[in-house]
Amino acid sequence: MYIQTVALRDVKCHALHGYYPEEQLIGCYFVVDVEVKFNASSETENLAKTVNYEVLNQIIIDEMAKTQKLLETVVMNILNAVRSNYPFLISGTVGIKKLNPPMQGEIGHSYVALSFNV
Repeated sequence: MYIQTVALRDVKCHALHGYYPEEQLIGCYFVVDVEVKFNASSETENLAKTVNYEVLNQIIIDEMAKTQKLLETVVMNILNAVRSNYPFLISGTVGIKKLNPPMQGEIGHSYVALSFNV
């Protein structure tokens, strides 16, 4: 049996996530990765038998538009939405980088990820 992987990498979004009120006012840039795995179908030309990465992108856009204090909430919401759309998944990971988080020093990004395995 083959295991299929579908992923979106480096989906850049501006969003208003952050614990502090000023972060929720000015926002920040985030980069989102989603990767899922499932048992591959022999019907390789049938979009209904795979994961449509356009749907993954829309889930990312929708969830990133909902302001949250913690990225832990955002990754969980994205992963739950993906699993809801594709109940046949056997594993998945969502990761979010917060670019240049507003802290002292030169920080490239902070990172939060969440995974599941069936």
